[in-house]
Amino acid sequence: MWRRIFSLAIKEFLTLLKDKRSRVVIFVPPLIQLMVFGYAATFDLKHVPFAVFNEDRGTVSRELVAAFHGAPSFEEVARLTQDQEIAPMIDSQQALMVIRIGPRFSADLLSGRSAPLQVIVDGRNSNTAQLVVNYAQAIVKGFNSDWIASQGGRPPPAVIETRAWFNPNLESRWFFVPGIVGLLTLLVTMLVTALSVAREREQGTFDQLLVTPLRPSEILLGKALPSFVIGMGEATAIILVAVFWFHVPLLGNLLTLYTGVVLFLLSAIGLGLMISSLAVTQQQGLLGAFFFLVPAIILSGFATPIANMPPLVQALTLLNPMRYFLVVLRGVFLEGTPFELLIEPFVAMAAIGAVALAIAAWLFRNRMY
Repeated sequence: MWRRIFSLAIKEFLTLLKDKRSRVVIFVPPLIQLMVFGYAATFDLKHVPFAVFNEDRGTVSRELVAAFHGAPSFEEVARLTQDQEIAPMIDSQQALMVIRIGPRFSADLLSGRSAPLQVIVDGRNSNTAQLVVNYAQAIVKGFNSDWIASQGGRPPPAVIETRAWFNPNLESRWFFVPGIVGLLTLLVTMLVTALSVAREREQGTFDQLLVTPLRPSEILLGKALPSFVIGMGEATAIILVAVFWFHVPLLGNLLTLYTGVVLFLLSAIGLGLMISSLAVTQQQGLLGAFFFLVPAIILSGFATPIANMPPLVQALTLLNPMRYFLVVLRGVFLEGTPFELLIEPFVAMAAIGAVALAIAAWLFRNRMY
C-alpha cells in the first residue's frame, strides 16, 4: 500500500517540478511576499513630517522643538510664521502634524505656571493620527520631566512606569512576521492541493488513475503527501528568514512550534483537497482556493483582533485553522508558551484537519465513481 502511495507522491512531485509555472508559484511568490510583508506590515512610524509654528522666541520653546528634532519618529519639513499657513500645510499633506507654541510659552514656564501647547494632526487616517499623537505625548512627557528636574521642582505625586512584556521594544514587526509564517504556508499549501486533482481532470490523466490498483484513499494520500512536504519546507524557510533576517525572537520550543505546523498543514491540506475534489478545471480550483484564502486571512486575527469582531463573525472564526495557528506561532515566538498551554489550539486544528480530510475523501470517492 505505502509503496503505491509513495509512487503516486513521487509522480506528483515530478509533475510539479517539471512545470515551470508550478515551480514559480511554489518558490518565488512566497519569498517576494515575505520580504514585502516583513517590511511593509508594520504600525511603526518613522520620519513623520511635521511643521512648527513657534510664536515664542524664548529658550524653553527651542528646547521643546529640539526634543522633537532628536526623536527618530519625526522630521521637520517647515517653519511657519502665521496662522494662515497651518491649514494648507495639513490639507496638502505636506505635514502630518503641526506644533503651535504660544507667545508666552517660555514666560509661563519660567514663572511657574503651566503653558499650553497645541498639536494639530491630520486625522484622515485615524490609526496613523493616533500613533502620531501618542509619539508627541511621549516627547512632551519627557520634556516635562526634564524641565521639573532642571528647575528643582517637585516631581508629580504618581508616575506611570510602563513595561512591555514579550515585545519590550514594541516592534510591530515582531507581531506581524510570525503571522506571515502562517499566511504564506496556508497560501502555498492551498494552491498546491487545490490544483492537484483538478490538474488530473484537465489534462485527461484522471482516468488513468482509475485503472491503477490504487484505492481512492490511497490516491488522496498520494496527493496530500507532496503538499505536506512542500508546506513543511516553506514553513521552515520562512521561520529561518523570520529569525535570522528579521531578528524576531524564537523563545519557545521547536517541538511545540512544529507540532502546530504539522497540524495546521493537515487541516490546510484537507481543505485544499475538498476544493480540488469539487473543481473540474484548474481555474475553478484556483478560484476556490482564493475564495477560501481571503476570508481565512481576514478572520484569523492576523491584522485585527478577533475580540473586536461582531459575535456572529467571531463564531465563524472557530472554523478557521489559521486562527489557532496564529495563537501557536505568536505564543511560541514571543512568549515561549509551553506545549501544555497550547493543547486547545492543537486539538482544534486536529479536529478541523480530520473532518476536512474525511469530507475530501468522501467527495473524491463519490466524484470518482
